[in-house]
Amino acid sequence: MTVAVIAAVCVVLLVLAFLVPRLSRHPQRGVDRTLSVGQRAGGKAPGPLGRLLQKPFSSSRKATNKSAAKGRMGRGKLPL
Repeated sequence: MTVAVIAAVCVVLLVLAFLVPRLSRHPQRGVDRTLSVGQRAGGKAPGPLGRLLQKPFSSSRKATNKSAAKGRMGRGKLPL
């Protein structure tokens, strides 16, 4: 379920960044901020458990940021 939600968010950010690159930064920051709260909360667990709990949030943040960046890059390559 969580993987499907993150994949849907990545697709939405990709399309949004391709269509309106400047306006896509605010939703990207919102998603990034939301995932970073979960990452910080997971990291407060002691020892290796903390690293294990924050990893899904970290990789999700990377995926959403990379998706938005690829959308902006694709838009930048258009010959318009």
